[in-house]
Amino acid sequence: MNIESKNKINRLLQDNYPGKLYFSGNLKQNGYSDQLLKQYRKSGWLSSLSKGVMYRTGDKLLAFPALACYNSQLEKNFHVAAHSALELYGFNHYVPMGKPVLMVGHPKNQAVPDWMKKVNFDRSMKFFSTETFKKPQLSMRNVQGVNILVSLPEQAFLECLLLTPRQYSFMDLFYIMEQLTTFNPELLQELLEGTDNLKVRRLFLYMAEKAGHYWFDLLDTNKIDIGAAKHQLVKNGVYVPRYKITIPKELYDYE
Repeated sequence: MNIESKNKINRLLQDNYPGKLYFSGNLKQNGYSDQLLKQYRKSGWLSSLSKGVMYRTGDKLLAFPALACYNSQLEKNFHVAAHSALELYGFNHYVPMGKPVLMVGHPKNQAVPDWMKKVNFDRSMKFFSTETFKKPQLSMRNVQGVNILVSLPEQAFLECLLLTPRQYSFMDLFYIMEQLTTFNPELLQELLEGTDNLKVRRLFLYMAEKAGHYWFDLLDTNKIDIGAAKHQLVKNGVYVPRYKITIPKELYDYE
């Protein structure tokens, strides 16, 4: 390996951090040729994760840094979502069994690459895509030393409701709802008016009213359309006329 190649790999690895991924498309834009990258792999500096995706040999494969690198190097917009976002804000009632799950939301026009589904990261990534939220509410947070897009808590909880009952149980989400004492009513108003998902609107309003949070009274529910048709969320449940939904009896009876 000549001096220039060594200098380049030194610069590359000096900027390394645990779990960092390297994408050949981005590297080539910054002066690293295919031949040079092949040389780095042959020399044992870098290892292939998938075609066009590499990591420093010996590094652990970490989900948060992987998402952050994918976004920053390839200009994508994947974000930490649903209960995973709520956990980052300190709301952590929902504890799945086994390996930690990382819920990831992504735009419909940005498909999930195969390597992201198949690689054995420290967390099992589960993906969903929706255009339910007209103006997604995201923030940039530092997690494990990387900056990553994360749903704001208000949107994160609505994402959880969107994924019931396939991903979350109604009772687990209500236990979380009881913790959400500091929600921003103005942001909630915007999100609820901006979503076209009636199930999400109805469930959220029902749970918020049941939990008795002060911010519920600050919402202008007259501007939040819940539709006219009845919606049976579960069989053999209890019908709630105000919100036109049939919910689990366990949730209805919970005090």
